[in-house]
Amino acid sequence: MILYPAIDLKNGQCVRLKQGDMAQATVFNDDPAAQAASFEAQGFEALHVVDLDGAFAGEAVNGAAVEAILKRVRFPVQLGGGIRRMEQVEAWVARGISRVIIGTAALRDPDFVKAAAKAFPGKVAVGIDARDGRVAVEGWAETSDMRDVELGKRFEDAGVTQISRGMACSPASISTARSRLGMR
Repeated sequence: MILYPAIDLKNGQCVRLKQGDMAQATVFNDDPAAQAASFEAQGFEALHVVDLDGAFAGEAVNGAAVEAILKRVRFPVQLGGGIRRMEQVEAWVARGISRVIIGTAALRDPDFVKAAAKAFPGKVAVGIDARDGRVAVEGWAETSDMRDVELGKRFEDAGVTQISRGMACSPASISTARSRLGMR
């Protein structure tokens, strides 16, 4: 099992959002590259980065912070947030991102995700954010009618490397996740 520490980027800073609300962000480090280096020094084997501003904008907003992270660490870095076009996938892979995480586009443009997975084998994953079992998109700003499991099944044979499901952590959501995974 690989544990991925996460860095969520907002305005070039490492933040944690309360229930996906951009207005309720707590800054925990002003230097994302230093935070990534700290995770690497602690022995983590990989890093998960989310460009929160990008998730809302539909394009990279914190690119300079991501590039600073890539220059500072040696372990694999996967990136999500605002990746909705093939040229974005190509550019991030060329810069050294080990895997791109596609969320909103997985719901809105599944053919793009399948084409990206084919063009970049082993470099594309689907990230499914869910609120009460429904797929959330646009950085958690919108909740669709589609069930999270249904979206995941769309990509079972598409060549994506991983399908991951995110949700706000609370005792209720942890209980729901355990139940859905058949755990007690």
